[in-house]
Amino acid sequence: MNNENASEPETTPSEVVDSGPPTRPRPKFVFFGVVAAVTLLLDIGAKAWAEIALTARPAHEPFILLVQDHLTLTLAYNKGGAWGLLQDSSELVRLPFFLAVSVLAVLFIVSLYGKLAPGQNALRWGLPLVLGGALGNLSDRITRSSVIDFIDYRADWVLSMNHAIGRLAKGWALTDHWPTFNVADIAICIGVGLMAVDMFTSRRGHPPVPRHAGALSSEPPTS
Repeated sequence: MNNENASEPETTPSEVVDSGPPTRPRPKFVFFGVVAAVTLLLDIGAKAWAEIALTARPAHEPFILLVQDHLTLTLAYNKGGAWGLLQDSSELVRLPFFLAVSVLAVLFIVSLYGKLAPGQNALRWGLPLVLGGALGNLSDRITRSSVIDFIDYRADWVLSMNHAIGRLAKGWALTDHWPTFNVADIAICIGVGLMAVDMFTSRRGHPPVPRHAGALSSEPPTS
């Protein structure tokens, strides 16, 4: 006769199957692609408008004044990089250099986005902004051999900053004029700023869970 009071075999902690650490969900590249594409289209559209509108201005007033003594829209073509980098170099040097830098930046940005952890919202926005801006300026270099800039800014704090730099760098230009820029440059600066925010504030993943932690913390079976 079977013993009705016999209990089923109990599961001991050593018999619990360790499934390993939880798999982290991969970030969705749809958001990444949309933000980068919108940034690129805004930059291309703004440059096209600036080139059409500003070239049609009269010769005695080729700019559009927005804020007196501070902000104007003035068409400029930059063959170099930021602050005139490689401005006077040959096109055989400039284009391959900026093309190589852009390709490396794209590969780095895509790779870094694929490793995002949940909660890294600053980096989630920053990376596609940098990508869209970089592609915007790269498209200018390929199609025009120079980047269209049209936002011209002046301020006293810029002059003060240049005075401070001039004390360290002999021959530095002392001017209140910030280098003319565009929408792509704005996106890149915002993106880099968000990347810096993530570097200091984002929580990088979760602490590892010890093997059999769940089994060892469970209450012992009751008799």
